[in-house]
Amino acid sequence: MSLPRRAAAVSALAAAACVLLAAPATAAPAGPSTVVALGDSAASGEGAGDYEPGTRGEAGNWCHRSPHAYVHQLGAAEKSVNLACSGARSADVALGGGRRYGEASQAERLGALAREVRVTAVVLQVGGNDDPALVPTGITCIRAFLDPAVPDCRETVGPQWSSRVAAMAPRVEAAVADVRAAMRRAGYTDSGYTLVLASYAAPVTERMVGAPALQGCPYSRVDAAWARTEAFPRLSVALRQVAGRSGARFLDLSRATEGREACSRVVAADEWQRRLTVDPAAWVYGGLDAFGVHLAQESFHPSAAGHAELGRCVGEFLRMSGDAATCRAGVDGHLHVAPSPPATAAA
Repeated sequence: MSLPRRAAAVSALAAAACVLLAAPATAAPAGPSTVVALGDSAASGEGAGDYEPGTRGEAGNWCHRSPHAYVHQLGAAEKSVNLACSGARSADVALGGGRRYGEASQAERLGALAREVRVTAVVLQVGGNDDPALVPTGITCIRAFLDPAVPDCRETVGPQWSSRVAAMAPRVEAAVADVRAAMRRAGYTDSGYTLVLASYAAPVTERMVGAPALQGCPYSRVDAAWARTEAFPRLSVALRQVAGRSGARFLDLSRATEGREACSRVVAADEWQRRLTVDPAAWVYGGLDAFGVHLAQESFHPSAAGHAELGRCVGEFLRMSGDAATCRAGVDGHLHVAPSPPATAAA
């Protein structure tokens, strides 16, 4: 064989080897369509109650996965699986990341699951426990209300918020990339399933009724207004930008529970967000480990009724086309998909 032909043959073999290495090892399995939830407490079902055994604090696992979580109420697939875990950060979703409560990376678990069942959609809700630190921020707002010597959290956390959100964005983007990578390894093309990145519903409002502090909402109206009109919308804008860069669809939930936030109604059962809640069952399953944040872990998270409404809207979004949308209450009082505001909107 001449040198030119030999060089051409070697090049062809090298190209073929690259194709084989890049190709998925297996094809996506057949079977019932399955939607999978990844992320933190907003997706796990925190606040919805009836948590799955093994996630109620037993052996230190406080993932709080609820059968009432919105992923189980979408009506957009034949089956649903919840891999989200309360308190999870982006690193807990990413491949090779941290092991929240001893559990493997959510992307790794997704990849293993996707080899066994036909995953048609993945909904990811994460980032709030990264640099924005939603739980510590909430505690800061409560402390400011209880201690007159402490400035409002809008004055202490507010000036830091833009930088916190900016620092969060690349972490979420890396987690999205790893979800894609896990699905490719399981034999899926990027177009073979739907990937949705969702933001967070603001749990508080300045439009509180009665005596909020006595009813489970111990924070000032000015701090609640800052959270509802600035903090959560800015977080949502950043997540939408991540989705745009990552090729994921985006669902804005920042105003999903508007008018049904904690202490917005006379009767708590009419709200879609929990007020400050102490869960006695935490002692039963978690023992002394429940002392502290776990005892009030359900606070300011969507209730079972809230998850039912979120499921309605997320399901609508999965059944329609379009890169981005928002969830808003309709004239029937239920959540529905609505056109998304411009990506640059901050409120």
